[in-house]
Amino acid sequence: MRRREFITVLGGAAAWPLAARAQQMPVIGFLHPGSPPASPSLATGFLRGLGEAGYVEGHNVTIEYRWAQGEYARLPKMADDLIHVQVSVIAAVGTAAALAAQAATTSIPIAFVVVDNPAKVGLVHSLSRPESNATGVNYFLAELGSKQLGLLHELIPVAMRVGLLVNPTSPLTEPVTRDAMAAAAAIGLQIDVVEAKNSPEIEAAFATLVRNRADALLVGPDAFLLSRRVQITTLATRHAIPAMYNAREYPEAGGLMSYGTVETEAFHQFGVYTGKLLKGAKPVDLPVIQSTKFELVINLPTSRTLGLEIPATLLARADEVIE
Repeated sequence: MRRREFITVLGGAAAWPLAARAQQMPVIGFLHPGSPPASPSLATGFLRGLGEAGYVEGHNVTIEYRWAQGEYARLPKMADDLIHVQVSVIAAVGTAAALAAQAATTSIPIAFVVVDNPAKVGLVHSLSRPESNATGVNYFLAELGSKQLGLLHELIPVAMRVGLLVNPTSPLTEPVTRDAMAAAAAIGLQIDVVEAKNSPEIEAAFATLVRNRADALLVGPDAFLLSRRVQITTLATRHAIPAMYNAREYPEAGGLMSYGTVETEAFHQFGVYTGKLLKGAKPVDLPVIQSTKFELVINLPTSRTLGLEIPATLLARADEVIE
């Protein structure tokens, strides 16, 4: 999907609010910590789920979009703004957005899609009984560090020092780092944490990795980092650092390998739940959905550029091999 087409899909709401209100359309407030071009396929999955619930943007529902552009501190104000717009449902992407929405209202229903356990962070009482004004989809990216490190170790068994790139402003940084540290210790790896919350800091992080002679890199889940995937994958290849990512968009942009949830399916379910809440379903009656589909994606041209031979056993387990 080209950038112009994507912005037309996701930015079309800007042209609709006045007409929509005149027709008394319900309004969804879409709250996202990233930026519009971050992942067109996920937006398509969300809109497809809404469509299955009977809602088509611009036809019988309006969507008010709020993008934090990677600045998580902006989310509370954006959530308050959506309350003032009098949205019928808030669709929140990520834990920070969901928590900001929940802090802003206890009456407007919230659908969320988050990568860590929503019960642990206080979004719901339990997965089976939310007992709050929020429910949605958990797609586990924050808890996959052990599996990702295992795959990276299988690919490069001689690696001893692995960098972990995280965004220090993300609420996922602490649990992701803790999980990676524990997993690394179990297989005898050393983890070097490098942080980046903007493009210059990504450059600086790679300079640190090179200086520390990192054997490989694990990139943590984060909307900002995903939006900078071309920069990150280019730097990883330039500095010959084999990297494991958490979303297929990275190997599609030239990264070596990713392992994570099938995010398009998670966002599809997210759209369905948003539509159900819009129809009047109560969050307390909708248990949190847990994703069960995961995928391993390997980019062979990048492996050849890095001088790596992918083990046949790893290739056999891959869900997709980019030729």
